[in-house]
Amino acid sequence: MAQFKAKMLDIGCFAHTRNIRDHTKRKVFAANEPERQALRYIIRNTTLPQRVRAQAQLQLSQMHCYTRFTQVKNRCIMGGKGRGVFSDFRLGRFQFRMNALAGELPGVRKASW
Repeated sequence: MAQFKAKMLDIGCFAHTRNIRDHTKRKVFAANEPERQALRYIIRNTTLPQRVRAQAQLQLSQMHCYTRFTQVKNRCIMGGKGRGVFSDFRLGRFQFRMNALAGELPGVRKASW
């Protein structure tokens, strides 16, 4: 777990602990995704010997849980909320509204009819 400490990562403007953890998960996932895809390919290839496929399955199951995509959660980068987050902007509903009304989001304006 020492490799996932916050002081070893570029945390930038993240202030909340949950955001730091989510940022860590995203970086670890991006670093290990090619290896996971290769192992999954070996496991699903039925032309390979069963022993090789079993070893690949064992390696995949022993990888850290942060290497899985299901561990990544969309969180608001300003408030740290985990629900009601627009994934395109990575902002919660309220933060999105405040930034849009202030004109800080390019290409977003209030609808009027």
